[in-house]
Amino acid sequence: MLTEVVAIAAEHSVDLTVVAGDIFDTASPTPVAEQIVWRALLEFSEISPVLVVSGNHDNPARLDAVAPLLDRSGVTVVGVPAPPGGGGLVELPDLGVKAAMLPFVSQRGIVKVEDMMETDPDQHAGKYAERLQRIVAALTSEMSSETVNILISHLTVFGAEAGGGERQAHVFGYAVPTSVFPGHLGYVALGHLHRQQKVPHAGQVWYSGSPLQLDFGEVDDRKGVLLVDAEAGKPARVTTIPLTSGRNLITLRGTLDEVLSRADETGDAYVKVVLTQRGRVGLADEVRAAIPNAVDVILESPEERPRKHGENREALAPSDAFHQYLAEHDQDDPDVEQLFADLLEEAMT
Repeated sequence: MLTEVVAIAAEHSVDLTVVAGDIFDTASPTPVAEQIVWRALLEFSEISPVLVVSGNHDNPARLDAVAPLLDRSGVTVVGVPAPPGGGGLVELPDLGVKAAMLPFVSQRGIVKVEDMMETDPDQHAGKYAERLQRIVAALTSEMSSETVNILISHLTVFGAEAGGGERQAHVFGYAVPTSVFPGHLGYVALGHLHRQQKVPHAGQVWYSGSPLQLDFGEVDDRKGVLLVDAEAGKPARVTTIPLTSGRNLITLRGTLDEVLSRADETGDAYVKVVLTQRGRVGLADEVRAAIPNAVDVILESPEERPRKHGENREALAPSDAFHQYLAEHDQDDPDVEQLFADLLEEAMT
């Protein structure tokens, strides 16, 4: 996928590449993951300067530690939020660009302990938005109509739609209104939400979205990159470019026979299988034998059937009670019942 994005950047001879956070999926990435990311950023830097802010999945201090090395190759990384004169505002005179860099700021980074002790919980989100607006204002205060003004940030904006794969604890608990973005910004590049989308706003406020489907909640999301044409004093023009590489995620639902009849349709995609039938031992093994890329096999449980009035399982023989239990959960597996009987006999001898 990254090779495809680099090729798109080269094809369009872009003047600037922007990465709005979540370079990694975890704060402690593997060496292989780091190798992939650093190589990709260096490949982008051969085409244009690169601006990167950290996301909530990244380790900001770790990114700041490698920032001096990346800076020598034309990759500017801001891990921890900084004031305009300390790295929070990047100026690119050759391009006539001023870029405000605002990495992810957690609610704990803004709403302090004393706030939580002195105010009601429903006031915390308001304080978060208010203080974040002041941060944006400070980062953009030196911008003028003579430059191309952009804000790069990793946050949640009211009115935007989640893609389905986000970790909810960091998504909608603390969000900001679009009013935090001043009118002299020609473009706002956002990360955090996985669905590519324009946020309702008079200007150009966009989430580029995740370039890959990250879980099965995103199977219907359109993945791509954004090509932005910007001029000083004017709103940017944005073109969406879909991505076709990377392995897709698909969901197959039905009985075992119905699912297996569609096994040839899956290709190299990762597959989630939802079986809508009575359970029995070995179902998942049969699915994985026919669909090696099945990463999740789920038996869709029917609603538990209500017991008949006056029915008392304790009054039944153990084998009959177990048979009734299986029936109530729509399970029909003689092997399991026989195993229960053998174990019961062993326990009672």
